[in-house]
Amino acid sequence: MELQMKLAREQKPQSGTGMRQRYARAERLLPDNAAMLTSDLTIRPRWIEGSDRFWYRWKSLAGVEFALVDPASGDVEAAFDHERLAAALSLATGAPCQARQLPFREIEFSNNGQSVVFDIDVAGASGRWSCDLSTYDCMRLGDVPNPPKDKVLSPDGQWEAYTRDHNVWVRSVYSGEERAITNDGEAKNDYGAPLLSPLTTGGIEDAPPPAIRWSPDSNRLLFCRVDQREAPQFHLVQSVPQEGNVRPHLHSYAYPLPGDEIMPLATLVCADLNAGSATSVDLEAKQVQYHGPPISADCLWWSGDSSTIYFLRQGRGYFQMDLIVIDAETGDARSAISEECGTGIDPSIWRGNSSVRVFAGGTRVIWYSQRDGWGHLYLYDADSGSLLRQLTSGAYEVSHVKYVDEDGGMVYFTAVGREADRDPYFSYLYRVSLEGSEPELLTPEDADHGVTFAPGGSCFIDNYSTVEQAPVISLRSADGKLIRKLEAADISVLEATGWRAPERFKAKARDGSTDIYGVIFRPSDLDENATYSVIDYIYGGPQAIQAPAAFADAVRERESNFWQALALAELGFVVVMIDGLGMPGRSKAHHDHSYRNLPDNGLPDHICAIRQLADRYDYLDISRVGIFGHSAGGYASCRAMFAYPDFYQVAVSSAGNHDHRLDKATWVERYMGLPVAEHYVFSANQNHAHNLQGKLLLIHGDMDENVHVASTLVVVDALIKANKDFDLLIMPNQPHACTTHPYFVRRRWDYFVQHLLGVDPPAGYQIQ
Repeated sequence: MELQMKLAREQKPQSGTGMRQRYARAERLLPDNAAMLTSDLTIRPRWIEGSDRFWYRWKSLAGVEFALVDPASGDVEAAFDHERLAAALSLATGAPCQARQLPFREIEFSNNGQSVVFDIDVAGASGRWSCDLSTYDCMRLGDVPNPPKDKVLSPDGQWEAYTRDHNVWVRSVYSGEERAITNDGEAKNDYGAPLLSPLTTGGIEDAPPPAIRWSPDSNRLLFCRVDQREAPQFHLVQSVPQEGNVRPHLHSYAYPLPGDEIMPLATLVCADLNAGSATSVDLEAKQVQYHGPPISADCLWWSGDSSTIYFLRQGRGYFQMDLIVIDAETGDARSAISEECGTGIDPSIWRGNSSVRVFAGGTRVIWYSQRDGWGHLYLYDADSGSLLRQLTSGAYEVSHVKYVDEDGGMVYFTAVGREADRDPYFSYLYRVSLEGSEPELLTPEDADHGVTFAPGGSCFIDNYSTVEQAPVISLRSADGKLIRKLEAADISVLEATGWRAPERFKAKARDGSTDIYGVIFRPSDLDENATYSVIDYIYGGPQAIQAPAAFADAVRERESNFWQALALAELGFVVVMIDGLGMPGRSKAHHDHSYRNLPDNGLPDHICAIRQLADRYDYLDISRVGIFGHSAGGYASCRAMFAYPDFYQVAVSSAGNHDHRLDKATWVERYMGLPVAEHYVFSANQNHAHNLQGKLLLIHGDMDENVHVASTLVVVDALIKANKDFDLLIMPNQPHACTTHPYFVRRRWDYFVQHLLGVDPPAGYQIQ
């Protein structure tokens, strides 16, 4: 009788037309397609002339509208008469325009708000246009300004800075006069240039702009001289060159590995445009650990009066973080505040003005630290470097500093985990006195809150949602009082498709006591009398939370993960995302579980959570469990197959950094520490390939600029030597960010359908 009941409950595989229909339903939930089933999920304010007034563009299910908001009065009105502007533009261009489908996305107010300016791309009438809002006469102003990507415009618009022959130059926008700022640059020891990615030399992405920063008063420039003459090179072979040459193209670039002693070295230089001088900052050269700007824009900024430069400098392995104060005139530099931690300081939190604020004319600093076991804010005297007071404390984690009100003596910040009996991953906005007080909650709804402050600090935009509840976007005054609701996301068309909302869940970690959290995604036609195999969607990188807390991750703008999981579930799976031990957003001790322990990936917690879910839901069949992930998730999913072959049967592992000795120093040294020792050897997936028992598909782009394709090929080599069967897909000309490529998505679907469902996927299904 038990066997008959089990057989009756087994998931009924579908093939042929039925599975093709499932693919079509899944395709409808992929990110770009899902966007057509909902309104916008967030608004992006465009502040007007530095005031706290703003406009925004909102796509509803009926079309697009532009709204104008005055926070002082609470008034929200149409930015213009959409019908009149559409009619006037149709007449002026000769091309029909619809009021809710206007041919532009951005606007500028001019003539004291009496005109609106926009760019259109319409046959025979493309260019920059203006519309007089009193008469609704439309006039073409000229071609769309196309500022060169290889130049950096000064704030006053009078100068362009650029690089030529390895030096920094400036040119007057009005006279055309050119002037060399440096003159001794040379190849691989040049000024103002970022370290190039192979995607640039391979023609896959445009060259980045020069790494030059203007002072606010447009009188000074800040840039680096980067010496990479002795730095070891990495190499990518572009087997299918885009320019049509049949010969494969070799791309060599600086890509420091963990433990490398020789690295590109960046020396900060400050140039005075008026004096015609360039001064090297009196500071030890920075070791550059990744391509792009030698110093991140988040960690280097000017004071408002252009006299001082602030630099957040991290030590090798992220054991130390210093706030460096630089005199822009002399180049003198000093460390104002220094933070040390033997298990690393997480750079994903230390993002310049997200975690550190210098204010009060440069005399005060708000500083983030996890020194007491939780991430909190501290107030320092910038001149003496002395700690004045700890501003926040308790068993919760500060996320970001949002605004400092100097006149009111308040700092506004977001934090997670402070509200009792609520999801500890929900983010809320608080304010606390700079003199010391209990934080005041300003966003009370039991949801995840994304906050954008107005430049003047009088108000903020609050976008709150849960994975089940679509976003509500409100305007609140700085004290948290509701001014008005701006928008509520409309998901009625999505709901009409039969869509089933995902669900947040809580389980116990491997220790049996720690609460861990995740999200479960079910197919829209879930039959609780059937059984479903489970797919674990993993990332595993300790710098990022995996499971969404907000609807479609609208707040954190990682909506692709949300929709990819929903789409995969539509094929007849139950998909889970889980944040286990070692992931961020909780205590320092919780996070440190991953330190020098990347092979763990939180997988024991994932297994515990999936087993607990199976106890709750009879329709989960955990004798058939798959796993997939990309990048660190590619590493984790492959590791799952090698370390837990009795639990995971099928994996799709893409762009995995399978051997951390082959991966970028900037990321690996933070989480694996230094020196590169035996724990690096144990972490390398190829050293465990002989344990493979299930089905494994490895995917990698041959132009992956972030995780070298060699990381996958060393695993391939080990699998071959171990005589293991596996599948491999190398995608020509694909960079690291390839997971939304239609062919990639379809092959991932096919692999789970074939090997986890035991059904033939629809032959040649093409995702549009």
